[in-house]
Amino acid sequence: MEVNYLLQLYEQRKTDFAGVDLRGADLRRVTLIGVNLVGAKMMGANLRRAFLTQADLSNAELNWADLSFVKFSDGNLTKADLTKANLSGAFLVQSNFNGAKLSGVNFSDANCYQANLSQANLCGANLQGINLRGANLRGADLRWANLSGARLSGSCLQGTLMTGTNLSRAYLNGVDLEGLDLEGVNLSEAKLNYANLHNANLQSANLSWAILRNSQLNGANLTNANLKGTILDQQDHQTNIPH
Repeated sequence: MEVNYLLQLYEQRKTDFAGVDLRGADLRRVTLIGVNLVGAKMMGANLRRAFLTQADLSNAELNWADLSFVKFSDGNLTKADLTKANLSGAFLVQSNFNGAKLSGVNFSDANCYQANLSQANLCGANLQGINLRGANLRGADLRWANLSGARLSGSCLQGTLMTGTNLSRAYLNGVDLEGLDLEGVNLSEAKLNYANLHNANLQSANLSWAILRNSQLNGANLTNANLKGTILDQQDHQTNIPH
């Protein structure tokens, strides 16, 4: 569909564009609030700074699309394919990415406050500086993702996969990490105050200069972890801390 025709229909209060073909389309700065784009083909489309608040793009194909600085709060991207898409600086508050394909996505400095990213594939994604406070990441694949400087306080990380994940300088205050496999994960300079690390596997993890005041470490494995400069509350004597 031609972009101009789509915008004309939208001005006529048409909002159902399910399955539309907009591959490679130039949609920069367009306003399409509350539209139905379920299953739309939008590979390589340019949606930079578009307004898509409350739009439904579930099952849409958005791989390699430019969604930088897009306004997409309360949007639905359930099971959408955004592989290698650019979402840097995007406003995605309370959006739903459940089961979405997000591998290699650029989420740097995006606002995903209270977003649902459960079961999403974020393998190798760039989430540097992202706001994920209160977000649901249950069961998400975060292997080899860059979350340096990410704000994760109040988020749900249960069941996440974190092999090779970079959480340096991340804010994880009060986060429940109980039983998670964090072996070899980079947590250098991370803020983990009041975090729950019961039975977490932190073997060979990099915790240099991290702050873990009042964190719960009962049963955590810190064998071969890098604890240089770490502020670590060691009141729990069941923690496996190397001497």
